[in-house]
Amino acid sequence: MNGVWCVLNKFRLNRITREWTSYIWLIYLPYALSDYFPIKSESDVRWLLLALLFLITYILVTEVRKWRVVTMPLEILITGIFSLFAFNNYLIIFPGWQISSILASRPKKQFYWFACAYYLFLIGGLIRLNSYHPGILDFHNVEIVGLLFPIVSPFFAYALTSSMIQQRQLHQTNRRLQTIVQRDERERIARDLHDTLGQSFSMITIKTELAKKLLQKAPERVGSELDDIETTSRQNLQMVRKIVNDLHQKSISETLLEQSKNLAEVAVLVTTTGEEQALKWPTLIQGRFSAAMSEALTNVIRHAKAHSVQVTFTSDAQQYQVTIQDDGRGGKFNRSGSNGISGMQARMLEGKGTFEITQNRNGTLVTLTLPKE
Repeated sequence: MNGVWCVLNKFRLNRITREWTSYIWLIYLPYALSDYFPIKSESDVRWLLLALLFLITYILVTEVRKWRVVTMPLEILITGIFSLFAFNNYLIIFPGWQISSILASRPKKQFYWFACAYYLFLIGGLIRLNSYHPGILDFHNVEIVGLLFPIVSPFFAYALTSSMIQQRQLHQTNRRLQTIVQRDERERIARDLHDTLGQSFSMITIKTELAKKLLQKAPERVGSELDDIETTSRQNLQMVRKIVNDLHQKSISETLLEQSKNLAEVAVLVTTTGEEQALKWPTLIQGRFSAAMSEALTNVIRHAKAHSVQVTFTSDAQQYQVTIQDDGRGGKFNRSGSNGISGMQARMLEGKGTFEITQNRNGTLVTLTLPKE
């Protein structure tokens, strides 16, 4: 029992909630293997052992992104063997949906290579099936209808997932644009504050300085009073300027909107979690995170060779946190002539926060935190 628990921890199967669509298909696995039950021969045992290897590969494809360059071809190979030699065209439907859905966020040529392998196995299996059972592929045979699903599965799954990704990105873009519109209103308020209160306080300062020179009556009292007015007015002026500067900080939505366009140009899919709550964080906090996020996402474009990047926003009673996880190659974090990492670290330290960059089994993980005051 401890061994099973260790395996579950190793592959982090708590991520099932994120990959639930892949696991739903497994409810059809017993039906796809029904021809081998009850076990009647050594051949049935061999096919069931190969099916077990398929199941392990299927889980690895879902859970371990770094291994997909090996596990995805292995999965299609195993199911192709079932199609070619066991005339079982049900198992090949599983990679038809799972792998096609994964490749929807990758360059199209990767899906085309997969589709070529998929249909070569499927067509080869059908040709061998017809040679052993002539006429079984006749259109008058009602069983031919069962082939429709494996035939359309890859392109249907790819189109469906692509549509979902586009809808999610469109929703995020609309939300960011709405935030930018709200930011325009904040900037208008900032201009009004600067043009009215700022000028008014500046005028108070000038008048008090002038009054100090002109007033001669009871100078011992008026001078100290005017000093207080001058000090107060200067403090208020600084406060107005601070408010204006805070309102000019770049928001998280603006950064994501700008970087999403850049990432899309190099075929990198960006997804977010907790973005809606992060938009309510203080302006100064958003400004600090935005500068570091911009640098981190730029590094993904330049160095990671990634296909996707996940940005997660969380907060608790003590701190705000942003994590940026890509599925790239990782590697050296300190490059000669580059100030990107030191710049991100400096921005976090300036706000009494932390900066961490590590390489994990998925790629590179950047963790940014800032404390709550």
